[in-house]
Amino acid sequence: MIEKLQEFIKLAEALDKEAVIVSDDEFDPVKTITYPKPWIVLGCGNYAAVFAHPDHMDYVVKIYGRAKEGIKDEIEVYSRLGRHRGYSQCYYYGERFLVLKRIFGTTLFDCVHKGMKIEPTIIDEIDAALDYARQRGLYPHDVHGKNVMISNGHGVIVDVSDFLVKEDCGKWKDLKAAYHKLYRHTLYRFPIKIPYNVLNVVRIGYRWYRKISKIGKKGTKN
Repeated sequence: MIEKLQEFIKLAEALDKEAVIVSDDEFDPVKTITYPKPWIVLGCGNYAAVFAHPDHMDYVVKIYGRAKEGIKDEIEVYSRLGRHRGYSQCYYYGERFLVLKRIFGTTLFDCVHKGMKIEPTIIDEIDAALDYARQRGLYPHDVHGKNVMISNGHGVIVDVSDFLVKEDCGKWKDLKAAYHKLYRHTLYRFPIKIPYNVLNVVRIGYRWYRKISKIGKKGTKN
């Protein structure tokens, strides 16, 4: 395993030099402009893009496209988390990239899109993983449907980049409320596939709801 990891790290360092990743808007995912073959893009978040190599299925490379100074925080978060079933692991890092354990599975967002059932145990396991993070002196932040995955029947949090942000974040609380009050009585009982364009409308609507709620809270305090 050590030899495989060392080989992958060399490939990751080469990828880091060639990959061009840009960010047009801080609220939208970064974009990959160019990267060498045979690397594939697994996904893009607001800060970074995640790459996989077909010859090394156990690891991924996460390369920051913006807010690159944030990588130091993510390294610290993984250091505090150590090994836990509810999270990935960081094996190596460079100036703007991390080598992480690859998690295979389906995000909650994609589960709804594909009509896959999300069992209550998944929600409970995510809660337990978040409690574990708090016990490690972290502040779970930005935990939502695209950052939570079902892997081998278990709940896993795949993005911890904001776990040092000491700011109240109600995304997971809101998602749980929607799960118990709405999902359990509808899509859980009668699974159907929901198109991405419908889900994206909900996602954008929720973003505006959060903005308006923050403005309302500030106004109340004043």
